[in-house]
Amino acid sequence: MRSSALEVRTSADGSVVIAPHGSVGLDKAVELRQVLVHTVRRIRPLRLILDLSDVPELDPINLGSVAAVCDLGDDLQVAVFVHNPTSALAQQLTAAGVPHQRLRQAAV
Repeated sequence: MRSSALEVRTSADGSVVIAPHGSVGLDKAVELRQVLVHTVRRIRPLRLILDLSDVPELDPINLGSVAAVCDLGDDLQVAVFVHNPTSALAQQLTAAGVPHQRLRQAAV
């Protein structure tokens, strides 16, 4: 991923927010997975938020990476949440193994 396509920031409450931009396909899979795993294993914030508000689609490898990092977060006591997925993406994430309680929509 180009650095402009993946934004990583820490919010005021200490949560790490990872916000990819655009379609996330095979070409971006390695970097997204590395950032997710590094954040959970090395930084170990209380909460990791993957903000998908600017992501229209994820390829199957990235869907699996998100599901896997949720399990890894559980093992290492890092709460992982996925914010603002489209409804189609939310269904795909749930099918990939992301618990539905981890998916959060923006307040309307």
